[in-house]
Amino acid sequence: MTPHRLSLDEARRIAVRAQLLDAERPAAPVEVAEQLAAIKIDPTSVVAPCEHTVLWSRIGDAYEPGQLKKAVEQDRLLFELDGAFRPTTLLPDLLVELRRWTERDRVRDWLEANARFRVEVLARLRGEGPLLAAAIPDTAAVARSNDGGWYSDNQVPRMLEVLALRGEVAVASRQGRNRVWDVAERVYPPGLPEPTREEAVRAMSERRLRAAGVAKHTAWTPVREAGEPVVVEDLKGTWRVDPDALAALDEDPGGRVAFLNPYDGMLGDRARLKDLFGFAYVLEQFKPKPERKYGLFAHPILLGDRFVGMLEAEHDRKQGVLHVRAVHELLPFEEEERQMVRAEVEALARWLGVPLSDTSDV
Repeated sequence: MTPHRLSLDEARRIAVRAQLLDAERPAAPVEVAEQLAAIKIDPTSVVAPCEHTVLWSRIGDAYEPGQLKKAVEQDRLLFELDGAFRPTTLLPDLLVELRRWTERDRVRDWLEANARFRVEVLARLRGEGPLLAAAIPDTAAVARSNDGGWYSDNQVPRMLEVLALRGEVAVASRQGRNRVWDVAERVYPPGLPEPTREEAVRAMSERRLRAAGVAKHTAWTPVREAGEPVVVEDLKGTWRVDPDALAALDEDPGGRVAFLNPYDGMLGDRARLKDLFGFAYVLEQFKPKPERKYGLFAHPILLGDRFVGMLEAEHDRKQGVLHVRAVHELLPFEEEERQMVRAEVEALARWLGVPLSDTSDV
């Protein structure tokens, strides 16, 4: 078909709205997860853990962390897999896609060498679960390499994660930041459909495009041939656009201020971020302190459809305050914009349940 044509402004508006960062806020974590497809889990808590900041930045003051826990552990409308909370409607297609990773030679050989270990892990969960990984003995015959230091030598977490990708075990709940595991049939709903690989790949591509609004197919945003082709003003190549987002373009309710956790999905595809928004984002968490420009874990500031600054802030739990070290202006703020950013900082402190420190620079 003939590609649609979008101005850069229109493409940005579609992208912002697809990520639920426009003026019309969603009401609950399940609504956010259904649209975004994944809410990344990360323990880094300079302000708050990623999964909670992602939800607050969409829902606002009405969001409480207990809502996420209830949706995952009681209502089972969300589930945890592969480092993210996801809508249960996505489960059948995602499992088909993720099982492909466990079919790689390296993983398959490790599973075959540890066939008895796998059976023992499943038997213990079935008989005693739900269990923390620490409650399961490591009886692996063959250990995997440490993959750059991200894992300990204990093979139990490795086995559990591989079995989760195969749909044999699942995260039933969390105790603090620790995952509690069980066999999948006691966590996931019964009678799930079994899509073919082709059906699953197509469905996952469509869900990713729905979350992006407009995107090129890349490793970071694998939308393949989902949606419809579109040419974006001043950008190279043919992109893909979600037809529902395109049809709703004239219904745009406007923008607002949003602080994005550095691991927010909106920031994941750096090339797309640079193309659409002219924003060359660099996470400085792993840079030596003298090389940091905006701080250890600064949150990008989105105002409408522009990235205008970086919020350098820290939730000091010992003192019970929110320190705002700086609001770095990437683009000069007008007075009204400065007041909008200040109001969102105050909303962040209110959500955290702490005051701004006397030394806050905002």
